[in-house]
Amino acid sequence: MLCDRRGAPLALTISAANCNDMKVALPTVDGIVVPRPQPRPYHPQHLCLDKGYDYPEIEAGLVERKYRPHIRRRGEEKIDPATGRQHPARRWVVERTNSWHNRFRKLLIRWEKKAQNYLALTQLACALIIYRMMVLG
Repeated sequence: MLCDRRGAPLALTISAANCNDMKVALPTVDGIVVPRPQPRPYHPQHLCLDKGYDYPEIEAGLVERKYRPHIRRRGEEKIDPATGRQHPARRWVVERTNSWHNRFRKLLIRWEKKAQNYLALTQLACALIIYRMMVLG
């Protein structure tokens, strides 16, 4: 799942539980349903990812799609030694959105045998999450 800063789901791809996130990263980015403004050299499109996506294929695929990837490297310290500043991770946004999905009892444990049925339920949950964000603020 790909989220914006507020935690609203932008794209969703389902896969097996034992599948590495790297394998579904680019199809998830391709599945973004929100129209994207044209990236310009003075106003690039940024995409922040965690250490699980630190692969050359992912970075090359994002550059090809005209994103500026910000991927924390494996083994990299959280504090930048040059400036001494710490840039906190925003992983809690994705975790919060996953928690919102767990509030839907039908999604908490996957009982559907067909992937299409499960994808439809998760898309419905995403639509309800976005609706609630719009109505409740």
